[in-house]
Amino acid sequence: MATFRKRGPYQWQAQARKKGHPPQSKTFNTREVEYEMDRGIFVSRAEAESTTLKELLDRYREEITPLKKGAASEAIRPRALARLPLAQRIVAGIRGVDIARYRDSRLKKVTPATVKRDLVILSHLFEVARKEWGIHVHNPVKDIKLPSNNNPRDRRLQAGLPGEKSEETRLMEACRDARNPYLLPIVRLALETAMRQGELVSLRWEHIDLNRRIAHLPDTKNGKSRTVPLSSTAIHILRAQPRSLHGPVFPGLTTEAVKRAFRHTTRRAGIENLRFHDLRHEATTRLFEKGLNIMEVASITGHKDLRMLRRYTHLKAEDLARKLG
Repeated sequence: MATFRKRGPYQWQAQARKKGHPPQSKTFNTREVEYEMDRGIFVSRAEAESTTLKELLDRYREEITPLKKGAASEAIRPRALARLPLAQRIVAGIRGVDIARYRDSRLKKVTPATVKRDLVILSHLFEVARKEWGIHVHNPVKDIKLPSNNNPRDRRLQAGLPGEKSEETRLMEACRDARNPYLLPIVRLALETAMRQGELVSLRWEHIDLNRRIAHLPDTKNGKSRTVPLSSTAIHILRAQPRSLHGPVFPGLTTEAVKRAFRHTTRRAGIENLRFHDLRHEATTRLFEKGLNIMEVASITGHKDLRMLRRYTHLKAEDLARKLG
């Protein structure tokens, strides 16, 4: 319970006591507040001291997330964060140490990359609240160190032991039996074009020229459009789809539907630890193995930072040894 008492002509002291917690007190100088008001520099912390993190997360999900690329999949994160015990806290009282505790606890369950994505969302939330929503709150995420993803994925499709089917063969066979009829062409195109999942789902016939063998992507993850050259196999896959002059190549398909179908399919095929995005890694590496240089590959994959492109190129040592002679 909180109590207030006068400490002087311009000072008041607030004291709060709760069983199991040490008493807390804070003194306020009303003269200083009046002085700031007169000068027009007073900033009220009332909203920050009465708003929970959950309330901010809900607002962020409703107002900010829909403006982002991949909004449907990103909405999952603020919704999950809003269920944390930390989300019940008043934002004015959340400190860097609280975020650090969450980070360390979460790292015991998921990868550093996943934790980093959560923290990036939280950091952006506090910045939006401060800059755009007028809530006078400190960004506690800036006070801690973000996890470093020191082990980027290098998962490739495995050839298999002698007498066994390769992972690619097993994957294709399982895709043919999948309930989602679009899964097989989507997976095959991913391996042929190195397109991202969202780019494949968003393909439209008016942006594809089968005669010139190109597919134009007007809106990509990095905000830049690009035109992807199509291999003979990619052309064959697209010609096999029901075609119209305009509209989506895969009507009604969503990234979430692809994720679910791919997860179930790899499980049926007995393939472990393979994600859809690994197909982009595989396709990009194959482009290098075909002899394309880094600038040519970057023009196909859309990587703006060539250093990032190295994460996707996992050339086999034995292949490099043959090149050395």
